[in-house]
Amino acid sequence: MYAYDEFSVLFWEGNVMLGEGASFPLGQMTTDFLNLDVKVLHEIHRRAKDFVKDARALFKNKNSGAVLPVQEKLNAVWDLIFDLPFYRNLPLNIYGARNLFPTLLQDKALWKDLMKDGTERNKAFMVFLDKLEYFAQSIENFRGQVSSMLELYFEQLPRRNSEAYAVAYTKYFKDMINGGAMLSIGREFEQGFDLKVKFVPLLNPTVKGKPILAEETEFSYLSFFLYTDFYRGLIAGNIPRRCHNCRRYFLLNKGYDTCYCNSIAPGETAKTCRKVGAHKKEARNHSGATPAQKEYRKAYNKLKTRRARGKLSVDEWNATVALALEYKDKAEAGEITDLELKKLYDKM
Repeated sequence: MYAYDEFSVLFWEGNVMLGEGASFPLGQMTTDFLNLDVKVLHEIHRRAKDFVKDARALFKNKNSGAVLPVQEKLNAVWDLIFDLPFYRNLPLNIYGARNLFPTLLQDKALWKDLMKDGTERNKAFMVFLDKLEYFAQSIENFRGQVSSMLELYFEQLPRRNSEAYAVAYTKYFKDMINGGAMLSIGREFEQGFDLKVKFVPLLNPTVKGKPILAEETEFSYLSFFLYTDFYRGLIAGNIPRRCHNCRRYFLLNKGYDTCYCNSIAPGETAKTCRKVGAHKKEARNHSGATPAQKEYRKAYNKLKTRRARGKLSVDEWNATVALALEYKDKAEAGEITDLELKKLYDKM
């Protein structure tokens, strides 16, 4: 059974397969989530908080008459979550999710046990509410951490392969550890998750009749999967990179080195960013960095110092850095001036 917070995927030969569904190269799902409009996450968070507030009131007041309105608010959350890139291809029990509360209410003994404070079912449902309320924030934290890591540690690499990525990540990891070590909190930063893993034989989905050995991994958070997808991608030589023309991320596969994606370029009807970029000299090629990039690096270093001094938690660090990167993108897109960008950074 697959649910939004309990699912398994298959890893094999540089690919990830969602259940028995579609297969993607490692790093592709990370790339898709980096390109996700942040407004979608904000709306998920708003709807989830609205649902959780009413759901907790239902459990407190034991009011079965509130089941349908609460289910409607949960379905408003599912409308957005089930349309996210990952969930579109996961074989979810959508009917069960969209009829959760009415189905539970039909079983009187189960409902009574669920409503009783402290039972295993009751505690499990409280965990479900907590996870759903934090869902969007966990994705924002992931995006903030990975996008900043890519911008500051990977973008200027002279080579694009797994060895170069290991060197860049080592520098990033040491910086994070050293930042915490200033206050004897060196163990605060880590990239590890509790997962269940087993190894299974299956038929190759692309070569008929060919057996392969795959690793089936169970996850309890989407963010855990995304981090795993990202780091496994680095090991395999795949990395999300931001197109120097349209500024959207694309997956740079092992063995390739280009700073432009192959999508239709903004303002064009046929030419791709790769074709346009081949004839375009950007400011960074002359000065090494745009004014917006320079301001971002200053802001990032200030935030890193604040984190090292214990003035920012890990979640606050990730969220603030993500906001700083969003401001930089607006400046590079011409939505705000470099002076306005500096003022925004000064307020952070």
